[in-house]
Amino acid sequence: MNKANQIEMTRLLALGSLIGLIVLGLAWEMWLAPIRPGGSLLALKVLPLCIPLAGIWKNRMYTYRWVSLMVWLYFTEGVVRAWSDRAPGNYLAMVEVLLCLLLFIACALHVRVRFKNLPDAIANPATAGSTAP
Repeated sequence: MNKANQIEMTRLLALGSLIGLIVLGLAWEMWLAPIRPGGSLLALKVLPLCIPLAGIWKNRMYTYRWVSLMVWLYFTEGVVRAWSDRAPGNYLAMVEVLLCLLLFIACALHVRVRFKNLPDAIANPATAGSTAP
């Protein structure tokens, strides 16, 4: 598989899992297993997930890097709620954990593939001026 295909595949996986987290968060807190009947303000937790949509859509490297850190907040929420909620909330939390792992893996692979193919002077500026073999 060539570099362009790997970049596109990881971009689509990241975009799909990010959209999946947004849809899951809204559906979970509004209809599927809300804390209060009729939905709750906890559905607002998906707003920070909407911010990186444009950056991932436009394939911006910086967005992938900080999303791979931000996703751990949602992973932690999923683990806590998978452990403490009753069904069906705990099953939805397990899906959230899975989507978070997919998003992290997609972001990490995307950054790795793009950095792997950069010229040495750009990828490692500390050693760019050295003449050592």
